[in-house]
Amino acid sequence: MFDSNFPDSNLLKTVLEPLLEDFQYWFARSRTLLESDAIAFLTEAQQTDLLQRVTHAYQEVLTAQLLLKATNGQAGVDTSLLMAWHQLVSDCWQVSMRLRAEKSR
Repeated sequence: MFDSNFPDSNLLKTVLEPLLEDFQYWFARSRTLLESDAIAFLTEAQQTDLLQRVTHAYQEVLTAQLLLKATNGQAGVDTSLLMAWHQLVSDCWQVSMRLRAEKSR
């Protein structure tokens, strides 16, 4: 019998796959930035912490992608985790924008 509380797997695949790809892309870009540039407005500890959080989130996204694929779209991701990833991407964008602005001065 169909469980009305269980999301449609096609919907999960349609929405979640591209969202996970976006997270993977932005976390990879953020890692590259944090590993290659010394960011003057961040302390070394802040930059290291941000890099560790990005690296951890990147691994979580990869795991979610594997589970989604292995279960043929039957596995989802908790909304609170998606929101945490979104906040981390936003934090990275803010660092990137500030760095770009300071370099252009």
